[in-house]
Amino acid sequence: MKAIKYLFATALLVGFTTAAQAQDGSKNDVNAVKQIISSKPADIDKQLKPFYKANKKNTENLVAFGREFLAVKDTAHAREYANYALQASKNKCAPAFLLLGDIEAISDNGGGAAAQYEQAIYVDPKNPEAYYKYANVYRKISPSGAVAKLNELREQRPDIAVDALAGRIYYMSNEFDKALEAYDKADRSKMEERDLSDYAMSAFFKQDYQKALDVAKFGLTKNPRHAAFNRLAFFNSTELKKFDDALMYADALFNKSDSAKFSYYDYTYYGNALIGAKQPEKAIEMYELALKQEDLDNKAKRAGVVKQLSDAYRDKEDYINAIKHYKDYLSNMEKPTANDLAALAGLHMQHGSTLTAEAQAEAFRNADAAYADLAEKYENAVEYATFMRARVNGQMDPDQSKGLAKPYYEKLVELIGPKAELDNTDKARLKESYHYLISYYFIQKNDKETAKQYAQKMLVIDPENDIAKQVLDQ
Repeated sequence: MKAIKYLFATALLVGFTTAAQAQDGSKNDVNAVKQIISSKPADIDKQLKPFYKANKKNTENLVAFGREFLAVKDTAHAREYANYALQASKNKCAPAFLLLGDIEAISDNGGGAAAQYEQAIYVDPKNPEAYYKYANVYRKISPSGAVAKLNELREQRPDIAVDALAGRIYYMSNEFDKALEAYDKADRSKMEERDLSDYAMSAFFKQDYQKALDVAKFGLTKNPRHAAFNRLAFFNSTELKKFDDALMYADALFNKSDSAKFSYYDYTYYGNALIGAKQPEKAIEMYELALKQEDLDNKAKRAGVVKQLSDAYRDKEDYINAIKHYKDYLSNMEKPTANDLAALAGLHMQHGSTLTAEAQAEAFRNADAAYADLAEKYENAVEYATFMRARVNGQMDPDQSKGLAKPYYEKLVELIGPKAELDNTDKARLKESYHYLISYYFIQKNDKETAKQYAQKMLVIDPENDIAKQVLDQ
């Protein structure tokens, strides 16, 4: 009995050794074929002939040879070896059909690729790769149809996270609502890292920042050095105004993540988080780094960063640099909006409020010119621009001795006064205009009749106005 056991154990050992040697030999053949292909010899078919003969019944190696050809985009030879594998298996080699599908996919023949993947599923209905590849090419035609194919996999392989794969298909098709719906059904603990990343990105794109942050943080429990998870935790914490957390994740992204590559967007968000944390000087450093990145490749992107740089200088009350960069922002805009132009005037006003004497007057003149430009370029902003010019000129002539604001308040009366219906803004602007004109004519010009005319107009919209009543009593 002991002799039999010994012989049986020896046979097992010999069998294992033989199998291991054969496996090593197969791997050596694949490596040798890879080297031949990479050297691109003129007689490649001749050099490969011995390897084909040695492996003509080894479908695994034949497919591996084909894949090495596909890696260098030699689809003709890749197809040849896939067909060799099918001949050897009597059309029962799912990896060969997968290879043929991949060949069609890189040739932009989605229908042909799907047909080959369908054959792979028929041969091996429990192979998840075939379902996913089918869904991946079919998503361009119909993401819902692609997901329907994945649901067939659920029946064959209940252990596969089909909902996560469905989420991946919808994510790649930019259908983020459906991606979120699918990912929400999946078990996060069984999801691949790429799906957790896409899950968080889908939530980020849909501005569900709390969910995106939660998913990213879960991903970090699995891989704390994952750049995408740290980036998403950083971005979403910034959006949620959790600036201390955002800076912690920013540090992890820039200093404690594996294989992290940075874009202007990363530096821009870093600046935003620093602004939120009341650190404008450090934010300026980040925005300036963002402007140096190669992926900042068009004027619109650049304009956005320059605007944030201007805002950072404004936050530290460095109005000279804020205005300088804001003008750069406007020059990078294809067509600045009315609000854009008004904001430049506002910066000049803020600057003027920090100055005195002629320096202040110069800042206010710049603001006046900016409002004039706004009125010229946007007809629907004329009332607002005229109102603001009246106020700016009033700042430059606080005792009304020069009457600098007078033409603008008179213009406002012409623009608003004839309206059949006045909203609250109209009334407020008219009251301010009438108040200035009453004062100017009554005190500066001693023209009581004109002052009374404006007082009467004031009482129409503000019957209890004390100043108007006093002027009329005079």
